[in-house]
Amino acid sequence: MNTEMSYLLGLISGNGEIKRGATETIISIDIPHKKLVTENDQDVKIYVKASISDIRGIIEPLIGAGITFTQQATNTILSFSKPNTDYLMREILRYVGRASSHENIRISKDMFSFSQVEKIYFLKGFADTTGYIRRSNYFFEPYCHRVYLEIPHNWELVIDVCNLLKDVDIPVQAIDWAHPNMRDGKLTKYNQGQPNFWKKEHQLKIWANEFEKIGFAVLHKKEALSNFSQELTDGIIERGKDVVAFTHRYYWEGRESNKIKPIHPSENDMFIPASIRGKHYSSWKEIAKDLGYNK
Repeated sequence: MNTEMSYLLGLISGNGEIKRGATETIISIDIPHKKLVTENDQDVKIYVKASISDIRGIIEPLIGAGITFTQQATNTILSFSKPNTDYLMREILRYVGRASSHENIRISKDMFSFSQVEKIYFLKGFADTTGYIRRSNYFFEPYCHRVYLEIPHNWELVIDVCNLLKDVDIPVQAIDWAHPNMRDGKLTKYNQGQPNFWKKEHQLKIWANEFEKIGFAVLHKKEALSNFSQELTDGIIERGKDVVAFTHRYYWEGRESNKIKPIHPSENDMFIPASIRGKHYSSWKEIAKDLGYNK
């Protein structure tokens, strides 16, 4: 294992697809353009295209072959192929198991025994395909900026990423679960005739300054993170608060909410993992604890 391999595995785990053939495997990685312009009103496609050279610099020496990329308005796709017998491909397939895409992949248990730097590079690759940070996603106060990592459908991967973040000592500030108690906690959408509104992606939210330990290789995300992290720390200090005490806190170190949410008719939906299906939750923390992200 090395940092290049860790980064590549992060890219694949975040938004990759693995197509196994009889003699060759094709791996494609989708980098979505969450917004078409950056926070500085620049074209995101230009920034992503500029970042491709940096990404290539990390993984092409590892792959030993060129990477092709196609760019559209809303995403950029990187891809490469190698024979199934190639050592690198055999190693990639070993780490991803039988997964065919990011929707059913798990982080290999071996990853948790990697060095701290290798874990960080995995998370950087993961963030380059799933993460974003923008001014509109503040937490109550306009300076309270957070990085969002979006994970569609894959509940287990959410917990894997949370625990890997814990291994490098980065707390998750909140998780917006694709669960009816969380995404439609007051049954507003259900009562409007949208019973499946809550079936969205899961969102992990991490304070910007905490996430700087990982960072991004994609240029416009990297620049936004740096700017918003500074705004966050400046805002905390201006209000006479300690930055570490404010942001470096795991959910089990804080107070529990006493708010009880109403029962949602979809709590037994098959979209929910069997281990928590049928349970009622009033807090994202309860779900996280039951699924395995806890002290």
